[in-house]
Amino acid sequence: MSTANPQPLWRPDPQRIAQAQITKFQTWAAEHHGAPALGGYPALHRWSVDELEAFWKAVTEWFDVRFTSPYARVLGDRSMPGAEWFPGATLNYAEHALRAAGTRADEPALLHVDETHEPRPVTWSELRRQVGSLAAELRALGVRPGDRISGYLPNIPEAVVALLATAAVGAVWTSCAPDFGARSVLDRFQQVEPVVLFTVDGYRYGGKEHDRSDVVAELRRELPTLRAVVHIPLLRTEAPEGALEWSGLTSADVAPVFEPVPFDHPLWVLYSSGTTGLPKAIVQSQGGILVEHLKQLGLHCDLGPGDRFFWYTSTGWMMWNFLVSGLLTGTTIILYDGSPGYPDTGAQWRIAERTGATLFGTSAAYVMACRKAGVHPSRDFDLSTVQCVATTGSPLPPDGFRWLHDEVREDLWIASVSGGTDVCSCFAGAVPTLPVHIGELQAPCLGTDLQSWDPNGTPLIDEVGELVVTNPMPSMPIHFWNDPDGSRYHDSYFAMYPGVWRHGDWITLTSRGSVIIHGRSDSTLNRQGVRMGSADIYEAVERLPEIKESLVIGVEQPDGGYWMPLFVQLTPGAALDDALLGRIKGTIREQLSPRHVPDEVIEVPGIPHTLTGKRIEVPVKRLLQGTPLDKAVNPGSVDDLDLLRFYEELARKRA
Repeated sequence: MSTANPQPLWRPDPQRIAQAQITKFQTWAAEHHGAPALGGYPALHRWSVDELEAFWKAVTEWFDVRFTSPYARVLGDRSMPGAEWFPGATLNYAEHALRAAGTRADEPALLHVDETHEPRPVTWSELRRQVGSLAAELRALGVRPGDRISGYLPNIPEAVVALLATAAVGAVWTSCAPDFGARSVLDRFQQVEPVVLFTVDGYRYGGKEHDRSDVVAELRRELPTLRAVVHIPLLRTEAPEGALEWSGLTSADVAPVFEPVPFDHPLWVLYSSGTTGLPKAIVQSQGGILVEHLKQLGLHCDLGPGDRFFWYTSTGWMMWNFLVSGLLTGTTIILYDGSPGYPDTGAQWRIAERTGATLFGTSAAYVMACRKAGVHPSRDFDLSTVQCVATTGSPLPPDGFRWLHDEVREDLWIASVSGGTDVCSCFAGAVPTLPVHIGELQAPCLGTDLQSWDPNGTPLIDEVGELVVTNPMPSMPIHFWNDPDGSRYHDSYFAMYPGVWRHGDWITLTSRGSVIIHGRSDSTLNRQGVRMGSADIYEAVERLPEIKESLVIGVEQPDGGYWMPLFVQLTPGAALDDALLGRIKGTIREQLSPRHVPDEVIEVPGIPHTLTGKRIEVPVKRLLQGTPLDKAVNPGSVDDLDLLRFYEELARKRA
């Protein structure tokens, strides 16, 4: 992919730059911590990675992090894995998330929106009261610091209350969305052995009600460590026998008591896509998440008390945890529980209008779906409050940038961001003071020494390489659950380059400091030594109106050959005839490279995804190499297992 993109699509005006939190932070950090006063963001970033301890000390002071016990030093040990942050310090994440209740008691902390698209507020004082009541009840149930508490919940206020009450008592939160089947949930929760389960009776999606009482009954049977089950009657059903009622646990008027816990005390467990074997149970710390999210949301996303923060997500994806952390900056967070495209493709823009969202977060896939469906956001909705549209989940294609610029607003900050469940944060993305170039992430994030390396560990500029991070980040996992010797954690990130985090993405760092993401490096297309990310192929092919979605795989053959099929799901009424075939191949040849024209184009009934919406490339590659389905993929991690049987059958025929 060319990095010659000289003219930015957007530049922040001088007033926006002057008012940005990151500008004020740089001026203050120059005065108090030796940061460079001049040179703008590039100079600040250089300082933040060269002077890691000074930078993170500055972050804790700028955001007034309250340490119940002081820290001995910022970084006790900087080796990876195993970096030791703020040894000696104690604090509590939930205390910081509820701080705004002291000054803005009657303003909304949460806006809850369902498929009626009517926002319902929960004030800061009401949120604090419910957290206080529930935390007291959890303690009465015998919940102690370190115990695990699980939620089988949609994106509703009760989920936020449960997470914050869990953190307040020093317990460890973990959640799955209620569209996950029993096996997927048990693959996750059985690893961590929860003592309490919060659950709904069902959920609403796409205009329909989905009863989950049978799944809940199975979870109760298969989780022997449960001491209590809490019933949230979303579909207005009676609590099953032996379950506690949510309303009974959250009705008292008690101030929350916040347990001071060590900086590296577990806050929550997140799960990787886990396309083979059990999902990785990733443990992140109270302190690490607190300071990383304050940096990310307060400085990079420029969020504060006047903002309203929306991100389309479910409780089974790290972006939900990230969204909840908007409370740390005193921001009102918007919880949408429903289908992203109900009753029509423009649904998320309607929510932005009705809630007055200032930061609108969604997936790149949703932006491209709107473009394809002919949605006109600014024509049909009042989006005057929206300052920034942020996207993640996959790289936002160049056409997505142009469409947002043309169809939302010309003076729009577009932030394509990239990170991972593994750090529950971004490696690169939003910077309110930098220009936006089409198809590019603005810059690496503060405190993150992001580099692109070749196989020998040589840094590359303007060339595709492995995404690596050469210094520790506070939100990196403290460990994986049930990984006593740390071998699975080590092998996941540190096996290729010892002591350096390798994430598994192909990236280009451009000479102007921006970042381009090309897709997963473990499913890279390598034709005659020329590497290309799958995302580049998707971006080109899916511009064609006949292509709904695509999947490209490069398969090394036993005879030393290389087979590269492109699988396409067509839009209704389209046919994969010679004319379309020619246009697909011509598009790739002209826009990317003749080397990466597929050997075959094969129509498929659908493209399989993980439960968090990522295309499943590596397991499909394994199937095409002859691996049996049960060995190639964890069935509980896939949105539609039947779709994978097509690829298994294709491999059988080819063999």
